[in-house]
Amino acid sequence: MERAFVYGAGLAGCEAAWQLVCRGIPVTLVEMKPAKRTPAHHADGFAELVCSNSLKAERLSNACGLLKEEMRRFDSIIMRAADASRVPAGGALAVDRDTFSGIVTRALREHPLVTVEAREQTEMPDAPAIIATGPLTSDAMAAAIQERFHTLSFYDAAAPIVTLESVDMDRVFRASRYDRGGDDYINCPMTEEEYYAFYNELIAARTAPVHGFEENAVFEGCMPVETLAKRGALALAYGPMKPVGLVDPATGKRPFANVQLRQDDSAGTLYNLVGFQTRLAFPEQKRVFGMIPGLEHAEFARYGVMHRNTFLNAPGILSRTFEVLDMPGVYFAGQMTGVEGYVESAASGLVAGVSLARRLRGLPVREFPTVTALGALGRHVCGPNRDYQPMSITFGIIDEYPKKIRSKAERYEAVARRSLETLESMKEEFQ
Repeated sequence: MERAFVYGAGLAGCEAAWQLVCRGIPVTLVEMKPAKRTPAHHADGFAELVCSNSLKAERLSNACGLLKEEMRRFDSIIMRAADASRVPAGGALAVDRDTFSGIVTRALREHPLVTVEAREQTEMPDAPAIIATGPLTSDAMAAAIQERFHTLSFYDAAAPIVTLESVDMDRVFRASRYDRGGDDYINCPMTEEEYYAFYNELIAARTAPVHGFEENAVFEGCMPVETLAKRGALALAYGPMKPVGLVDPATGKRPFANVQLRQDDSAGTLYNLVGFQTRLAFPEQKRVFGMIPGLEHAEFARYGVMHRNTFLNAPGILSRTFEVLDMPGVYFAGQMTGVEGYVESAASGLVAGVSLARRLRGLPVREFPTVTALGALGRHVCGPNRDYQPMSITFGIIDEYPKKIRSKAERYEAVARRSLETLESMKEEFQ
């Protein structure tokens, strides 16, 4: 059987490699770590989570919850690792980063059909190949892609992480919004006076320089908290600091504003500031975020950082299976295609891996139907779209349900049922 090459061992590359070997295709997985790494990467393992540790909502009435369930139907290695490494996060699926990465790394390194090469890829490969070098693709590889295709870019940011032992537990309380998941989050409630004092310091704080940075290049889904704050005095109170669904037991009332901390490791010793991705200078993060009740003496295990993300202007370049239209047998996968989010990136790897495996086995390649989240992502990528921007999965890009259902939750659940039933009936066509 002809060998496939997968470039990049992030979530998309690992999922693509897994789908290939599960179908009997030998894979060479090329990853430049540990010899070389990007500023956002710190560990040597595969599938490293560089921003949040959350894979978003679990319930089927949420589009990302549906996408995760679709992936489970195809024995996704990313979902297998996520389910095995989950940490408390209310209605979301959050994971212990190290455990998650370890499961994926071992599964691939120990698979008899996988050969790992630790080197940097610096030029466009020949078929059969899947390029999943990620939004932080090395300069040399990015230049090779740029020479072949027109690319776009935006800026992404990661939230800080603090140690639990440094949080003043007398000033905070444990709860999830609307009691979904019990006491999975640590909540830092703010009075109106505390909120405005924090807000004023935040918008005046010094930011770290980012080469070539432009405010309008920031992706809406991962906007630095200080950039969001400058949109209006209450932008945070209606955004990442919204107190809706929470009651402070100390007052019996809803706080004016609230910062949530989400568990980041299985031991429960590290917590990240939810929605607080930032490019503030490190000393400013300690000073300004230290104004949050309970974080006055917080110890930062990791400060927030910001980096450039690069993605293809995919319409007209990629097909619905993420194959390069004029380079048969060469695929892209991950955030570079214009899907946004951990799960979406892994899902594109799943589609590319399944499609390439069938091509190499001489079987007809079938597009995932657009009544499914997997198929809808592929349709988004191939356009047409005059202003192509990164997209997270939403029900808005999945085919409408033909029957009128007034309740949004019931309508989305019906869409989810239709999707899963469709995939189940067609499963053999994707093996």
